[in-house]
Amino acid sequence: MDLPEPPLFTGLFAVNGATRLYGTIGDPIRQLRLTGVMSQIFAAVGANAVWLPFEGGPALLPVMLEALGKMRNLGGFTVTIPHKSAILPLLDHVTRRAQAAGSVNLVKCEADGTLSGDMVDGAGFVAGLEAQGHRVRGASVWLVGFGGVGGAIAAALCEAGVGRLLVTELNATRADAGLDRLSRFYPDVPVASISADHPPKGIHYAINATPLGLRPDDPLSFDPMTLDPDAVIAEVIMSPVETPLLQRARMHGRRVHHGHHTLDYQIPLYLDWFGIDSKGVDVVRLARSIP
Repeated sequence: MDLPEPPLFTGLFAVNGATRLYGTIGDPIRQLRLTGVMSQIFAAVGANAVWLPFEGGPALLPVMLEALGKMRNLGGFTVTIPHKSAILPLLDHVTRRAQAAGSVNLVKCEADGTLSGDMVDGAGFVAGLEAQGHRVRGASVWLVGFGGVGGAIAAALCEAGVGRLLVTELNATRADAGLDRLSRFYPDVPVASISADHPPKGIHYAINATPLGLRPDDPLSFDPMTLDPDAVIAEVIMSPVETPLLQRARMHGRRVHHGHHTLDYQIPLYLDWFGIDSKGVDVVRLARSIP
């Protein structure tokens, strides 16, 4: 039986002395959809909490962590560009999948004052892809961009059992480190580095995991028209919804996969990590309904 459409929650709990603080750290931060989404998610699940943007560049990251870690009413935060890789060695504890990804996007404050990190960008991406009817196991995938989110997606794809993973990354040091991690954590998955100048054939999914597309004048990370016609063109960028890459792919009749699916399917993982009960609320459907 179909579930009823979730209500839209447009208001917040009144902030009081018991309100828990959560947020996102990054630079820039203004493009985030998460701040608006989580306010309504908190209202739906009955959590006395708010979600705040914390903007600061690389030089401020250690200072921000020291300050945030000392705030007793801070539950935790997510991490966005450019901090996902840089934050990993600064945390007290990290999960295995964060180690495999070489990055962190989710941090919680433990009772003893330490900070623990996880990475669910990749898990959210794979869950969102499969929820749209795309089979991952055994698939051939081309991943363009091997930074924080790219490393997370690569690790999650290997965990999900892809048949072949090809990676394009302009930073040779980053590429070598990422390939080394994948070979250690997933030795049975064929992984190789390729140049963007020679797009591969026989690809089921081509994924943009670079920041290219955040701005309207950005060049394409790759040309979808150089790939097989049945390849799915996937994006990790959430805003704008229709990046130039997806616009070009759609214009020529290619199948596309939007970036917002990754966030939608991460929301339950966030709540579970922070210990927030969402029983009885379809948070994925609610997240999808929020502009």
